[in-house]
Parts: sequence; C-alpha cells; structure tokens
Amino acid sequence: MKLMHFIPKSKEKTYYTIPFEVPENVERITVRYDYKRTVRGALQDILPTNTVDIGLADNNGNFLGWSGSAHKEIFVGEYGASAGYLQRKTEAGTWSIIVGAYRILDEGVEVEYDVEFEYRKRRLLLGDTHVHTTASDGALDAYELGKLALKKGLDFVALANHNNYAENLCLPRFKDLTFVPAVEWTHYRGHMNFYGVAAPFANSFVANTEDEMRALVEHAKEAGALISVNHPKCRFCPYLWEGDNVFDMIEVWNGPMSERNVKAILWWTEMLKTGRRMPICGGSDFHRPHGAVKLGHPVTGVYAESRGALDILSALNAGHSFVTRNTRGARLLLSYGEAYMGDVTSLREGTALRIEASGLRSEDVFLVTDKGERAVARNARGDLHAETSAENIIFAYLLIKKRGRVTALTNPVYFR
Repeated sequence: MKLMHFIPKSKEKTYYTIPFEVPENVERITVRYDYKRTVRGALQDILPTNTVDIGLADNNGNFLGWSGSAHKEIFVGEYGASAGYLQRKTEAGTWSIIVGAYRILDEGVEVEYDVEFEYRKRRLLLGDTHVHTTASDGALDAYELGKLALKKGLDFVALANHNNYAENLCLPRFKDLTFVPAVEWTHYRGHMNFYGVAAPFANSFVANTEDEMRALVEHAKEAGALISVNHPKCRFCPYLWEGDNVFDMIEVWNGPMSERNVKAILWWTEMLKTGRRMPICGGSDFHRPHGAVKLGHPVTGVYAESRGALDILSALNAGHSFVTRNTRGARLLLSYGEAYMGDVTSLREGTALRIEASGLRSEDVFLVTDKGERAVARNARGDLHAETSAENIIFAYLLIKKRGRVTALTNPVYFR
C-alpha cells in the first residue's frame, strides 16, 4: 500500500497523524518512507534540507514507538518489532503513522509511505522442544541459550527446567526466535513436559500417589498446558505411572538416536494400532554446549500459522509436525487429499497418500501403517515426491532411516 503525503511549510515543527487501514489476518506491518533531501550526511545538520520523523500508533490509538528520522523502515507485530517499538498484535482497523515535520523547506515536501502487510499463513518452523538452562541443571542462561539457538538455525525452543518455572516469568526476547514456556515435571516415576503455561503448578510439583499425580496434571491442563511424556523408555528414568491417558503427546526422540528412542517409537506405534490418536515430538534434552547431547539434535518441525508460542503449541497438539535429526535433516510432509499429518480423514477410492521430502541424504523412506512397514524409496537423495496407496488402514506415518538408523519420522494421517 503506497501513501503519498504532502507536508507544507506551514506544518513545520508540528506533529500529526496519517491514518491507514489494516485488514484482517495480518501478522506484521512494515512501514517504509522516503522523501527529497537536498543535503544528506553530516551537512544536513547545518544546511537547509527536509527532515521528517516517524512513529506509529495502533488501531486503538495506543502509541507503539518513535524513531525520529534515524530509520527509513520500521515494523511491528505480535512476535517482533523494530528497536524502539512495542510488540503488539496487529488487529484490523485504522492505524496511524505519526508524522514529525521537523524541518521543511519553503516549497514543502512530498513523502512516499510504503505500508506492507505480512499475513498469517502456514509455515514450517524448526525447534527444540526440550531444553534446560541455569534455572535447573543447564550451563547456559536463557539469553545465552537463545543466542546459541539462533546460531543453530532454530525458530523456537521450549525451556523445560526441572520442577520450577521462575524463568518462564522473565523470558528474553529475540527478533527471530520464539521461547515456548515449559516445565519438565521431574518425578521418580517418570518425566513430563508441561508446555504453554508459565506457572503450571497449583502450589508445588510434589505428588506421591497416582491420584495426586492426576490432580496435578488436571490442574495444569485446566490452565491450558499441553503435556508430553518424556523419554518413556529410558532405562534411567522411564515412565512408571499406571495411567497412559494423562498425557497429550509422546516425546519419542530424546537426544541422540538410541535404543530407548526406538523402543518409544515402537510403544507409540502399538498405541496407534489400538485406535488411539497421539501426536509425537522430539527434543534434545540439552544441558551444556559440550558433549554428545547437542542443542537442536533432534528438532521438531511444525507447520504453524505463525511463529507465536500458542500457534506452535497448537500445531504440536494437532500433530501437524515431524521430527528430524537436526536443522539440516529431512523435511517431510505426508498428505491425503486436503488432510495432512495429524488430521483425520476418510479413505476414498482413487486417492493416494502423497509423500513430499527434501534434504534426503542417501536415506530409505518407509510408510508405517497398522498393517506393517513398507519401503517407498531406497537410498533417496535430495527431493522426493511420491504417491502410494492407502487401503483398509487406520493410520499412516513416514519413517526415514539411514543404514537402519532412524533419522526422521512424521506424525500420522488418521483414517476413520
């Protein structure tokens, strides 16, 4: 959207606003502006020229920020903003450019404003769903971890410290990284991540009986938490509670691929065969920079409507995701008609399962259903686009292996 605005000499040394309309479903607003300056650089402070300042206000008239004439481009959004501007949900309505007519030549000046809207849309985000900091037994604080996450190419991280949530109340902000609040409920009978609620416990984390555990979990769920069972087949801290119906998601891949993860995948697959619909995730369980456990190994790839924590969690809960070895691992999409991973659909004659993969590195691609496992491609490299039949099955997911070792897997498409 281009807005041409003339500032006459009579407006010099005044402030006023220019309205513009923001449509529905906008995630981010960027405003650029330009105008004629007869002098630039250091000389503009002593010789006659035009100087026009800029700020922004939202649809309710709330002041969002001011940058003078220092920047010719500014942006605001729910998940990031230019320095000097507030992050704010970009609601539809009449917003305002704040004009500062600092210095205007006698003939006036024409200013061109270019307003750009970035709309909410499904996009792939890669993140680590299980990370620790100095708030429990990690070596990095949240800010240091955020910098490392950006260096690793991550879009989001879930800080899941053991049995405490103090850090969730003061998470740092990064332009291109989303922190998902979480707590790893660390119990002698199993570990669970409580995602999406800064303070998920009613009082403390303590539970000594099955009933107390269920009450604690129920309180967290009522507060809006999404709950995963972590490394359920780890021989050091397995899941030992009686009930397997208290969690919403299974962390089938924790840290380096190993026997415990293979067992977790098999456990989950057997659960699917009974008709349960259960999403999965994968996280590094990262604690410190040096060692076998590395940040972003593995990552969970989510197809989310935005980079906001709520949309990331919504995608995880819906199963619109896959797990891959790291940010350079295979990127996967399994679909059937309009449905894709996590969705429930009906089998239709003449419709095939569509497999889309990129970043394959001499890997074998398998389709896993309640009828068993079958190869779709062997030693595949780069991109893969394939179709395969879906007949008399209740679920299907992709499993990627290299020399027999799991390197990626998706959530299932479910069939009624």
